[in-house]
Amino acid sequence: MATKAKEPKRKMKAGFQTRTNIMIIVVSILVSAALILGVLYLFGIRYVKYRFDTGFSVSFVGILNSDGMPATGRISYGGDDAVKGLTAAYNAEDDTLEYSNGDVYKGEVKHLVKHGTGTLTRENGDVYEGEFYEDRQHGQGKCTYANGDVYEGEYENGNKSGNGTYTWADGSVYTGTFKDDLKDGEGTHTMADGSSYTGSYSKGAKEGQGVYTYADGSVYEGDFRGDQRWGSGKYTWANGETYTGEFQNNTLWGQGTYTWPDGRTYTGYFEDGLIVRVDNPAGAVSTPEE
Repeated sequence: MATKAKEPKRKMKAGFQTRTNIMIIVVSILVSAALILGVLYLFGIRYVKYRFDTGFSVSFVGILNSDGMPATGRISYGGDDAVKGLTAAYNAEDDTLEYSNGDVYKGEVKHLVKHGTGTLTRENGDVYEGEFYEDRQHGQGKCTYANGDVYEGEYENGNKSGNGTYTWADGSVYTGTFKDDLKDGEGTHTMADGSSYTGSYSKGAKEGQGVYTYADGSVYEGDFRGDQRWGSGKYTWANGETYTGEFQNNTLWGQGTYTWPDGRTYTGYFEDGLIVRVDNPAGAVSTPEE
C-alpha cells in the first residue's frame, strides 16, 4: 500500500522535470538569439522594411551609412505576386541593384527600389533607360529589346501608355498613343512592305475611322472594327476602280456602288465581295452620258 501512495509523487516530479527542461531550452534559444542580434548590431548589421501603396514591400538586411540609410546588403521583396520571392544585392556606393532573376539596375534608388532615372538591363537582353516611380517604369523612357525592336515614349505603372514610337526590327514603325502596352487612340503604323494605316485603335486593334494605304497603291478609307474593314467606307483600287458602301469581315458586304474608271457604275447589294442583288429589275449597269 505504501508503494502505491508514492507513484503520483513520482509522476508529478517527472512532469515538473520535463517542464523545467523545456523552459531551459526556450531560454537558451532566446539568449542565443539575443547574443546573435547583439553581435550583428555591433558589426553594424541592421534590418529595414518599407511598404508601398502599390501593394508590395521590401526588406533590407545589411549595413547602414553614416546618415542611417541602407548602404550595402540584401533586399527581399514580398506582398505582390509579380515580385514575391525576388531578392537583390544592393550597393549604394555605385547605385546598383543585382536581382536574383539576373536583372541588373543602375541608377537612382529611393526606399530600396528603383525611383528616378536609371538603366535596367534584363536577363533576356532587353534594356530600359529612363524614368522609374516606386520600382516601375513610369514617365519618359526607351526600351531596346533583344530582338531588335525599340520603343521610345511614355510609360505608366510599368506599361507603355501615352505617346510613343515603336520601331520593329524589320523596319515597321508605329507612332501614336498607347495604353497598357497596346496601341490605343490615334496613330500611324507604317509597315515594312510600304503599306500604312492612319486612324483609331482600341486595345491594339484598328477600331473606328481610319485610312489604310496598301503596298500596291490601293486605298481604303472608312470604318474599322476588330482590326477589319467593317461599316461604311470607300475602297479605291490601284487601277482606278472604286467601291463606296458597306463592309463586313474585311470585304464588300451590304449596300454599295461599284464604279469603273470609264464612269460606269453598278449599285446593289453585295455579300462576301460578290453582287447578289441590284437596285433595278433589269440589273443594268449605268453608263455615263455622252
